[in-house]
Amino acid sequence: MTLLQGVIPVLMTPFTEREELNERVLRQYIRRYLSAGVHGLFCLGTNGEFFSLTEEEKIRIVEIAVEEAKGKVPIYAGTGGISTKEVVRLSEKMEELGADALSVITPYFLPLTQDELLGHYRSVAASVSLPIVLYNFPARTGLAIESETVAELAKIPNIVAIKDSSGSFELIEQYIAAAGPDFAVLAGSDALLLKTLQAGGKGGVSGSANVLPELMVSIYEHWRSGNIEAAGAAQALLQPLSQAYRMSTLPSVFKEAMNRMGLEAGPCRSPIGPLPAEASEELDRVLRHYRELGHIHGEPNDRFAGRRRS
Repeated sequence: MTLLQGVIPVLMTPFTEREELNERVLRQYIRRYLSAGVHGLFCLGTNGEFFSLTEEEKIRIVEIAVEEAKGKVPIYAGTGGISTKEVVRLSEKMEELGADALSVITPYFLPLTQDELLGHYRSVAASVSLPIVLYNFPARTGLAIESETVAELAKIPNIVAIKDSSGSFELIEQYIAAAGPDFAVLAGSDALLLKTLQAGGKGGVSGSANVLPELMVSIYEHWRSGNIEAAGAAQALLQPLSQAYRMSTLPSVFKEAMNRMGLEAGPCRSPIGPLPAEASEELDRVLRHYRELGHIHGEPNDRFAGRRRS
């Protein structure tokens, strides 16, 4: 089992119609991703709706992931929060549960200085022995990790990587240059996976892998085998899904796509609402496109889609 490389899906959190955790479907998802050849499972990420989960739900999701993975791939557990104390508490708990690494998003709401951010991550790293993946998503948190800060944090033995969801390839290049070759930079934007690998990054944490896991894995595997043309072709195939993803509140497009594929993702947790009509129609077109290409199998499932369009 190798950490910090390849395609690592952000594990979607399936809910029942009453917005309760659907453990049966979650187990099905994990088995599906393992069959697709993924290189890890990223629990409690943004597309997993970590922001609306209780601590008890977070713990249960990681318990299930550890049980189902059975050591075949590493389990990354998201433990980010606003206060250092809560992040430390949850990080310690995830280490007890058997997670292989932690992902720690920057504190949100608070306009911290970079020095305060350094202090936060140093405290979290000192509380556990697990490898830590920094998580930069300034569009959602209002706080960016500067490359100089990453370089400083990379000196801490168990801070070993960063997932960057800024959408800026320039920033990814800065992280790679600042932190050195032993520090893993992971693309958090699926559209930048291949470019990140070519620049010296190690892989990506992928939301699209919930819908098209084999396609996402193929980008990495083609790149690793030196077939850059095939990797580029696979990367280009993601564009329609990436465009549709931006048409509604995260992660509603991915969840609805999975519903229409018969994967029972259920609703997003409130206050995230149904897809707007325009996004719903575009998603139908996108899924039809991937079905015609053979990347989605079976007939469309409208059991959830009808309710979500109402």
